[in-house]
Amino acid sequence: MLLTTAATATNQKPFHEQRLLHGLIAWYLAIWIFLAIEPLDRHDWFLENILAIGLVMVLLVTYRKYPFSDLSYVLFTVFMTLHAIGAHYTYSKVPFGFWIQEWWGLERNHFDRIAHFSFGLLLAYPLREIFLRHVKIHGFWAYYLPISGILALSGFFEIIESWVVLLVRPELGEAYLGTQGDEWDAQKDMTVALIGAFLAIVLTYVLSTRSSRYSHQASG
Repeated sequence: MLLTTAATATNQKPFHEQRLLHGLIAWYLAIWIFLAIEPLDRHDWFLENILAIGLVMVLLVTYRKYPFSDLSYVLFTVFMTLHAIGAHYTYSKVPFGFWIQEWWGLERNHFDRIAHFSFGLLLAYPLREIFLRHVKIHGFWAYYLPISGILALSGFFEIIESWVVLLVRPELGEAYLGTQGDEWDAQKDMTVALIGAFLAIVLTYVLSTRSSRYSHQASG
């Protein structure tokens, strides 16, 4: 099955014929249910999933009117899978992060940095789709605004997370925010998200340029 990958492409088939989307939903549900069983900290798991469930609901509700390309739904699923893993263990205690810490002799578990980097790397392309198809931007702005948007969203979620933990369970601040004693944690998280978004858009530009070149050569 070929993926619809063009940022201006839409899923024309009705949902019941979208086998890829069925598979992605089944994968995420299976992973989410499995990781919902005995998480390391149930209260932190609950807080982590508030925004995650919100994103899933938005994607489901807007599917008919504002569908994304297949590639974007794959990217969403990969990111949500990483988030489900982080929610199960709490981001500061994910085993993979400890392995990296040991291999590289780092001072802390960096799985949360991986997740924030992935936020930019995986979600910049879907955000670009929104700008291209619904805001109708082109040229330089089609590449700049997704990067700027990821940085804005990263900062916005840092603010939302701080208010969620303050209003719901202030004693879970360290576990939920994953600062691990770093007073600059939020700024570093935003930085790696920005780097991820920049790399994603550069890759998108390179591939788009090559695709256009091949199309012109073929038509010529």
